[in-house]
Amino acid sequence: MQRTRIYLVRHGQVEGHEKRRYNGQANVSLTQLGREQSDRVCDSLIDLPLDAVYSSDLDRSRHCAELIAATHDLTVNIRDSLRELNIGDWEGRTWAELQEAYPEAWQARLRDLVSFQVPGGESFQDAADRIRPTMQRIIESHPNGDVALVAHGGANRIILLDAIGAPLKQAFSIEQDFGCLNIIDYFADGNSVVKLLNGTAHQS
Repeated sequence: MQRTRIYLVRHGQVEGHEKRRYNGQANVSLTQLGREQSDRVCDSLIDLPLDAVYSSDLDRSRHCAELIAATHDLTVNIRDSLRELNIGDWEGRTWAELQEAYPEAWQARLRDLVSFQVPGGESFQDAADRIRPTMQRIIESHPNGDVALVAHGGANRIILLDAIGAPLKQAFSIEQDFGCLNIIDYFADGNSVVKLLNGTAHQS
């Protein structure tokens, strides 16, 4: 049966990660470990017959995507629709700061992750609504193809939840570590199978 395989990658570790900060759609730098994680993911995919490489336009994802593309003589297809959740007025602020400054809004988001919208930003549903059409176009563009896609923790969770048929409210039931690799097969009959979830590069 016709299938499209997506090698779904989360970008490497970023500066300030230890402070549990919402980076959202800001461009933040990779740490040295983050660059090493990108190298490892690239190495794990080097012998695969990739047909295309896609990435969010944010630098932390593009870095890894460009490494992968270079080893396969491909160019990166940039899609800003694959960006992380737009966290609006909360961008660049730590969880601790937000809980102190916006206690009611923080609790409201915990109660309704899917629909809650940070001022100036998106709800999780909004992010899903922009990511889903892009994923569908990628799958349709590569029947029987193998595709690498580098994105973000939130974006990846949306893609994975859809692949297993789980609701968006279950987003944090799925872990996405920095530099992780997921493998999803999409079949022509509309079914999909997650072959690997939150794997490290050596498991691929």
